[in-house]
Amino acid sequence: RVRKTLILDLDETLVHSAFRAVPGKTCDVVVNIMADSTPCSFHVFKRPHVDAFLRQVAAWYDVVVFTASLHQYANPVLDALDPDSELIAQRYFRESCTLLPTGFAKDVSITRSDGDLAKAVLVDNSPSAFMINRHNAIPIETWQSNVNDEALLDLLPFLNILRFVDDVRSILSLRVAR
Repeated sequence: RVRKTLILDLDETLVHSAFRAVPGKTCDVVVNIMADSTPCSFHVFKRPHVDAFLRQVAAWYDVVVFTASLHQYANPVLDALDPDSELIAQRYFRESCTLLPTGFAKDVSITRSDGDLAKAVLVDNSPSAFMINRHNAIPIETWQSNVNDEALLDLLPFLNILRFVDDVRSILSLRVAR
């Protein structure tokens, strides 16, 4: 059986970043980058249960992170999420997105060497991201600060089932209005 690919968004799906420290909250990582020759600091907070989620889905899927963020910011965040480079197989950044009037869209076919959309699932909080491959999408609630959030844990039983389906679109397309 060929492993399927699970494509995960980064910001507001796995983490939330702020330009300044949040009073009373300790961030998980600080990323310092140069943006147009201006130093920028991002205070990055992990979504609750993200570490356990990534470990579990990496056992089931080839995990890809596909973000509309710039690689200068996203790579250090992903290094913090996967310090031993064991969980995330591939990384795609803003330059791999398609800019549409509604925002950045993600063509998930580029994440599989065979381009097989039957075996690709995209989890993202942004409806714009789904515009190219709507039938491969699982929307997730935007996360910014709720410490009691369990959306990633709630996804696990469904993702466990999806890995045994011949064509993920046969299930995921049922959610899309016709």
